[in-house]
Amino acid sequence: MTDRDLDVDALERALAGQATDAAPTGDSDEKDGTFLVTHAEADSAVLRDVDSGQVHALSSNPGLEAGEAVEGTLAPDPPMNVSWQVVEVGERHELSLSESDEPATGHALEVAAEQDVGELTRVERAGTGELHVVSVPEGETEDAVTDVLEDRDATLARAARLGVRRVEVRSAPGVVVVRYLP
Repeated sequence: MTDRDLDVDALERALAGQATDAAPTGDSDEKDGTFLVTHAEADSAVLRDVDSGQVHALSSNPGLEAGEAVEGTLAPDPPMNVSWQVVEVGERHELSLSESDEPATGHALEVAAEQDVGELTRVERAGTGELHVVSVPEGETEDAVTDVLEDRDATLARAARLGVRRVEVRSAPGVVVVRYLP
């Protein structure tokens, strides 16, 4: 048997999903976390780790829907480890993002009055969630609200990281408030 024969044998074992000395095995490759489902089709899905921002393309879809937050464990698909599979799903819930007809609250307006244009202040809510109060030029308020709503993946990833289910955007001239709510 030659060295070339040994490499071919290792490659054949790897392609068959069997362990080789060259490929890491075991649970160390698994990744636990909270993920945002950014895209979902019947046979695949794309998840974004809400802490690291890393994107994971799934080789199959165990029933996940775009816009869901999923706590679980992923593992790379052998032998190449370029796609992932869901090993375990813990809690999962749908996330929503909407613009409210309600104006920014008096408290949010007070916070905005104490900051310069372009600044963001995070305010803890009683219980779960937080408010992000952003001061913007008065003439650009609607554009700023549109920016938040169009940056859906980033906004929903932040919601998943905070452990909330709803994101509501309120505004008043010169103020945008992103409310992360249970």
